[in-house]
Amino acid sequence: MEVTGKKVLVFGSGISGIAAAKLLERQKARVILYDGNEELKEKDLREKLGEGSGARIVIGAFPEELYDDLDIAVLSPGVPTDLPVVNRMREQGILITGEVELAYETGKGDVLAITGTNGKTTTTALLGEIMGEYKMTFVVGNIGNPYTAAAPEMDEDSVTVAEMSSFQLETIMDFRPKVSAILNFTPDHLNRHHTMEAYVNAKKNIARNQTEDDYCILNYEDPLTREFGENIRARVLYFSSRRKLEKGIYLENGEMIYQNGEKIPVCRVEELNLLGTHNYENVMAAAAMALVYGVPADVVRKGVLAFKGVEHRIEYVTEKNGVVFYNDSKGTNPDAAIKGIQAMNRPTVLIGGGYDKDSVYTEWINSFDGKVKKLILIGATREKIARDALACGFTDYQFAETFEEAVLTAAEAASPGEAVLLSPACASWGMFPNYEVRGEKFKEIVNSL
Repeated sequence: MEVTGKKVLVFGSGISGIAAAKLLERQKARVILYDGNEELKEKDLREKLGEGSGARIVIGAFPEELYDDLDIAVLSPGVPTDLPVVNRMREQGILITGEVELAYETGKGDVLAITGTNGKTTTTALLGEIMGEYKMTFVVGNIGNPYTAAAPEMDEDSVTVAEMSSFQLETIMDFRPKVSAILNFTPDHLNRHHTMEAYVNAKKNIARNQTEDDYCILNYEDPLTREFGENIRARVLYFSSRRKLEKGIYLENGEMIYQNGEKIPVCRVEELNLLGTHNYENVMAAAAMALVYGVPADVVRKGVLAFKGVEHRIEYVTEKNGVVFYNDSKGTNPDAAIKGIQAMNRPTVLIGGGYDKDSVYTEWINSFDGKVKKLILIGATREKIARDALACGFTDYQFAETFEEAVLTAAEAASPGEAVLLSPACASWGMFPNYEVRGEKFKEIVNSL
């Protein structure tokens, strides 16, 4: 994809869009930064682009004349690919791509890429730490560091560890990781993808361009990923938390074992700093990715045992008056929040609710299984969750008007020896700009008790 001298639209002015615009200007493209949010100020965007930027900035309604004047449109991950304006560009013959593809074509070295509904960030962070002990490593993507920002710094000997969301994978063309992983598939972002099939297909793109020289690491216990492994060109290695595999990485009597030609013990689960079977699966995926890439087993083991986990993912906050507080703000969908509940080992007061992504909450509520003594509900989904709770026979719920009220109510409801868990099963939008801000606010309130 040649961009020099081309008129390139960057659609979206978040951190990915700004980084993409900067990279395109380095490559001598004629850049237009566009955002439909009329409340944005050109002065603020100009500051983000930095001195020397010659990018044109367009805010608000999309100018009609641009349809006839563009060569390429680079969509930020948050921009739906089926917007009328995007469809119109497609009809006009404008090449539609994304930030990931732009970064991939610019960057050098090997790429190790991870997707899945849940566990991506933990797996990416762990793999990044393992690979960082082995060679120069860049950790990018959905984890918060734009791929396009790091791409110019890469060289042939570096490795990129990339967390890839379904939004990012929708717009790839030639993106080809040396090692990929799909951790699991559960319903999420259906308000964006509309159907589970479309969501799954977006994530499957991670392996679309892989060949027999590449590896794809897949969850044997997820029927969709297991079936996917039977129909791709890449060499497949499975991980399993439930059974011994003849080839792959698995748990056996609390020991993590890698078997791919030779049998390599990785660690025992009690040696890990992480809680829960879902985290054991994340560790197995990261370890397998590193091992098939050629990282020595002792380096992998060292990285696995040193890893402390990811902020906002079943993160221990503090203990107050005998009550332990956990921040699982990254539990932004029901399946992720189920993992948070499963990791609890004591009666728990749960804070849930937030932005509505068209999720169904019955499976989450049924997973309470006697552990959740009380549910405090907030946000746009609180009535919907309450209805699902009643349908499941769970009646001990209470509404809170504000996030702070929810935390204080939960703290009062918990007795010594119990836990308070923020694991909302919903996105933060509408109350917070992202789950990180929500988690930080939770910790701030808890530490001030």
